[in-house]
Amino acid sequence: MTSILALFRTTLGQLRVVGFVEGWSFIILCGIAMPLKYFAESPSAVYYTGRIHGALFIAYVLYVLKVGTERSWSFKTIVLALAASIIPFGTFYADKHIFAPAQKADTTAA
Repeated sequence: MTSILALFRTTLGQLRVVGFVEGWSFIILCGIAMPLKYFAESPSAVYYTGRIHGALFIAYVLYVLKVGTERSWSFKTIVLALAASIIPFGTFYADKHIFAPAQKADTTAA
């Protein structure tokens, strides 16, 4: 198990953290804020949650592009990682199947 502080040492680790937080912000936006907007007539929930999610989404996309270029990932891998950001729970899938194995390969190679 990788500690949280250790994740911040590399751009891949930073991507994993941003992906985790972005994934949760998407779930909160769709599962809590949107119902509050439409059923409780509280549009401010979407306003603030949407802004936070939008910033995290942009950070995720930039990190995927940065890490993908640094590590010479294939076009397919980069597209899969980017597509994961628009599917609920997708960033968690990308972490398990793309990011964690790449980080594990780094630790075994070192």
